[in-house]
Amino acid sequence: MSTHAPHTAQPVTLPATLDEAVAALAAQPAAVPVAGGTDLMGAVNGGLLRPTALVGLGRVAELRGWEYRDGHALLGACLTLARMGRPDFAVLMPALAAAARSAGPPQILNAGTLGGNIISGAPTGDTLPVLAALEADLVIAGPDGDRREVPVSDLLVGREHLRPGELLAYARVPLLHAPQTFLKATGRTGPGRAVASVAVALDPARREVRCAVGAIAQVPLRPLEAEAWIASLVDWDGARTVPPEALTAFGEYVAMACIPDPEPDPATGEVAALSPGLLHLRRTVAALARRGLGRALS
Repeated sequence: MSTHAPHTAQPVTLPATLDEAVAALAAQPAAVPVAGGTDLMGAVNGGLLRPTALVGLGRVAELRGWEYRDGHALLGACLTLARMGRPDFAVLMPALAAAARSAGPPQILNAGTLGGNIISGAPTGDTLPVLAALEADLVIAGPDGDRREVPVSDLLVGREHLRPGELLAYARVPLLHAPQTFLKATGRTGPGRAVASVAVALDPARREVRCAVGAIAQVPLRPLEAEAWIASLVDWDGARTVPPEALTAFGEYVAMACIPDPEPDPATGEVAALSPGLLHLRRTVAALARRGLGRALS
């Protein structure tokens, strides 16, 4: 598997269908499913993971594509980031396509998958804040043809877990047919891990503005009060505009909600100042939220 890994052979199962993959996992509870392997192999090479068996998903064709279904896009867990960045995908889910394109260099985009991004749950996963803002659901496949759906946020925060023998099969994403944006800040020029990221999606049918902030916490953060406030100011029946000063206030509202001031000291009542690093991060989040909403409304 790697020049850094112990030279011990791991049994590898290569199922051809989703049900075969689930059966293989049920038969080998300690087995690890693998598709692109960009996160898995990093963990193996770093000595953080030593799988006793692998279930390869590369031959499961039904997990590598996407389709329309009941006003949603059903995205296979093995859909690559490169495929998600293509124009036909970007027309319907522009923020998700932008997040996929920004996830790394070509070798990562060609191998990395949507399901891997979700299951690894890395705070810097670029697709995660977009899925949170779009309020996507995950379709979990279990033994004996069992299927269940859970909100993506429930899985990320640990309210839901994959049970033995279960496999993430699809992400079910609502098609809002409205502007969406994804912006991120990195520590260097070009593709890189996000220091902060913001996804903004408009939902004209419900007259909602949805926003999720990634990379600054273990899971994407939804500033719900900021969303409701700015949605009340949008001219939904007209040009979908807000006053320029409202954009600035929205950015600051989002940043304060996600990076609040410290709690007052119980003894003295004094509030400690944020560190320079957190102040800079707060300004970064405010700028991303302001620009993301501005682009969506324009």
